[in-house]
Amino acid sequence: MEHWNQTLFLLLNAAPGASGIAVEVARLLADGLIWIVPMGMVFGWLRGSAATRHALVAATASGLAGLLINQLIGLVWNHPRPFVAGIGQTLMAHVPDSSFPSDHLTLIWAVAFSLLLHEQPRVAGWALALLGLPVAWARIYLGVHFPLDMLGAALVAFGSAWLILGEEHRFVAPLVQAMQRTYRWAFAGLIEKGWVRQ
Repeated sequence: MEHWNQTLFLLLNAAPGASGIAVEVARLLADGLIWIVPMGMVFGWLRGSAATRHALVAATASGLAGLLINQLIGLVWNHPRPFVAGIGQTLMAHVPDSSFPSDHLTLIWAVAFSLLLHEQPRVAGWALALLGLPVAWARIYLGVHFPLDMLGAALVAFGSAWLILGEEHRFVAPLVQAMQRTYRWAFAGLIEKGWVRQ
């Protein structure tokens, strides 16, 4: 497995003397695209229906659960990053913590898979799932992750989304109700003007 992991990494990792434009695009994909997740969450809450807001809170919980699971995995099994192992080219600064699984991809795909498990907004779930692919490629290309880290992220993301789905009745629904009350109080003026949804 590790041989396959390193071989595929070397195929996807940037070659020596890689184009500066390609590297800059990869850096944007690796660290920039993830900001679409919180921005989309805020927009979805402000303009979405009650069902959409419920799905967004569940998706947020799934993302946080996925990141927590990653931390626990890192404590049990510290897998070195490519630059720590002295493999390939490293074109982006990163702390030398455990590479497995990828936190960036876990967050994106946990949110995506959670949204896909709800009727609304499923289209956003598909969009985020596809968004994760260039992020995964970029982080391998820049030398901070192995392909196996992305596979691990997919498994953790799906597991956390499924776990939260089974527990939604316990905490997601009450949390949404509390958030709705606070939101309607804090945004009363904007709601009255019709700028955001009640």
